Amino acid sequence: MLAFTKMARFQGLLQTRATILLIRNYHKQHVEVVWKKPKIGWTKLNFDGSRGREGQASIGGIFRNHKAEFLLGYSESIGEATSTMAEFAALKRGLELVLENGWTNLWLEGDAKIIVDIIAKRGRLRCEETIKHVNYINVVMPGLSNCVLSHVYREGNRAADKLAKLGHQFQDPKVWRVQPPDIVLPIMHDDARGKIILRTK
Repeated sequence: MLAFTKMARFQGLLQTRATILLIRNYHKQHVEVVWKKPKIGWTKLNFDGSRGREGQASIGGIFRNHKAEFLLGYSESIGEATSTMAEFAALKRGLELVLENGWTNLWLEGDAKIIVDIIAKRGRLRCEETIKHVNYINVVMPGLSNCVLSHVYREGNRAADKLAKLGHQFQDPKVWRVQPPDIVLPIMHDDARGKIILRTK
């Protein structure tokens, strides 16, 4: 009888916990995430960093116009680096390509909020390599006619994320100028048609 009573209480406790989890999940907010096209005359860069095994990092980015058409993509391995350093390296490399191509109206977008915060608030950094990237970024951005830096959730940065992860495979830097790698095409099509991706907060 005692064992049965304990079993009944245990089952009741499990049901209560399951109910609480169900309620919590039900009340979780869903955020609609969409990749947005730049204005006419603007170029948009989505950039990202990726950190793999044993601290090895790679970077990637993709440029598109107001019609969501591909302009240029890049991807490369950068060796051992922190996640933050990889994000800054991805943005720095993107800005180097901006200068090479003469683009002046730029929308820069990444999924690491810390990058936007440090650039906007001139936050302090300890890593010398990262400081070099940030100094370069802070010199180039004001020199452009128009330049906006924004944060987007990862779901809105999928093309750059794919290119950054692809960088782990390469020994030499890659730049695509006519057509992106096939692995990015489905994401680009989704972005161009404004596909909404739900993100659970």
